[in-house]
Amino acid sequence: MSIDQTEFRTAMLDAEVAVPEGLLDGHGNPAGRRFSVYRNNVAVSLTEALETGFPVIAKLLGDANFKPIAGLFLRQSPPSAPVMMHYGAAFPGFLRGFEPLQHLGYLPDVAKVELALRRAYHAEDAQAIAPDALGQIDPEQLPLATFTFAPAMELIRSDWPIYDIWAYNMIEGAPKPQSRPQDVLILRPEFDPAPHALPAGGADFITAMRQGQTLGDAAESAENMVENFDLGTVLGLLLTNGAITQIAIEDKL
Repeated sequence: MSIDQTEFRTAMLDAEVAVPEGLLDGHGNPAGRRFSVYRNNVAVSLTEALETGFPVIAKLLGDANFKPIAGLFLRQSPPSAPVMMHYGAAFPGFLRGFEPLQHLGYLPDVAKVELALRRAYHAEDAQAIAPDALGQIDPEQLPLATFTFAPAMELIRSDWPIYDIWAYNMIEGAPKPQSRPQDVLILRPEFDPAPHALPAGGADFITAMRQGQTLGDAAESAENMVENFDLGTVLGLLLTNGAITQIAIEDKL
């Protein structure tokens, strides 16, 4: 008797589902007990993978809450590939739609930060420009510069203090989160990615640059959004963390 793959997967991820009929062990006997052991091992492994990938979410929810929620998630979003390093890509969306956690509106965006850190870690390597590269450009040409960014760079925008929440749970001595929106930039200067809180307007500037706008136009866009936009801080963050891989000067002729 052949076993339906959908039925098998459903039973594998849900302990309340009966063992598929006709499933036998290596001795030709019903595989109920062995299947249950294997099913438990799979659930434990996936839960541990999710906890490893989202340590702040696990800490915020606590073990007693995180494990049941992870169990619900893995049944809804089982792994789609054998490589587990990206397991949990749908977790932020799951948290956003999970009714019992709606009062913790910051959880999905914090999960986005953790997911972005993992993606950045596995992103393609890229050679950054020298930290003083901008200083070598004619000041009259600088506003016409466009940037190419490292594949590891990621931007997360939020109405919540997502950097403060991440730091408070991951960095010893970090201050308690303040009630404010925060945009976070994930950068990987060498091997280990890290989140950085952007100043007001920073996300607008980076978004414009990623869309191909010149340095001058992107800075103007940010200044129109935020009074006293601190361009120097944002450029310093990008340069010292190897986020810019190429500079081109747009030809206005």
